[in-house]
Amino acid sequence: MLLELNNIEVIYADVILVIKGLSLSVPEEDIVTLIGNNGAGKSTTLKGISGLIVTENGQVTQGSITYQGRRINGVSPAKIAQMGIVQVIEGRHIFEELTVEENLITGAINRQKGIDLKRDFDNVYEYFPALKDKKKRIAGYLSGGEQQMLAIGRAFLTKPKIFLLDEPSLGLAPILTEELFGIIKTMNEREGTSVLLVEQNANAALRIASYGYVMENGQIVMEGDSEELLENKNVKEFYLGINQEGVREQYKNPKYYKRKKRWFSSEQE
Repeated sequence: MLLELNNIEVIYADVILVIKGLSLSVPEEDIVTLIGNNGAGKSTTLKGISGLIVTENGQVTQGSITYQGRRINGVSPAKIAQMGIVQVIEGRHIFEELTVEENLITGAINRQKGIDLKRDFDNVYEYFPALKDKKKRIAGYLSGGEQQMLAIGRAFLTKPKIFLLDEPSLGLAPILTEELFGIIKTMNEREGTSVLLVEQNANAALRIASYGYVMENGQIVMEGDSEELLENKNVKEFYLGINQEGVREQYKNPKYYKRKKRWFSSEQE
């Protein structure tokens, strides 16, 4: 395994327990997805891995995070990034006042100039042709989809071993989500870069991942091959919005839905 989390706990401000004994793993050159509702702890899990949790007064207090056989609990975010773990944070966080090209350069700032760097820039523009056409444009004027592509392209230029992608489809139209996820899949296949994908769009995420974890209230409540999860009746109902009769549910009774969803965490199949 490239990355393994073993029974970790994450606490904010020394008192708020957010992650409660979570374990998961990401193999070499694979895509794994972590799905769940808002507030489940998905983003916190990624920040625990990347070390960014310390910037929010949080810490991993129990368990271990192992990368390439080395325990990285307590390692600085900068060092973790240099080791090849790169997180694309929810909300894009590009440098809006810089051009597209200047944003990409910041991703390669610690790399030596040479053929490989030129090739990787060319690869970014091949994956994201819209960026090539607008490389001199101020990034703040890009569309939401283009900004997300820029954030991923910038991360690609750091030469990561694994991407931690946090809600890359957030705010995107379905057609753009499909395009973006197709590019992520292609990058994984061509570059061999592993991906840990956090997503609320369970259908899109499970269709490009080989394995998935379902998270509720800071815990993993279900895991399995993506194809199996896509066919699981609870995943269909709670994350794909399809009831047991195969009809897309409208959830006209939200109190019933929320109560039943809480039961789901204790009804593992």
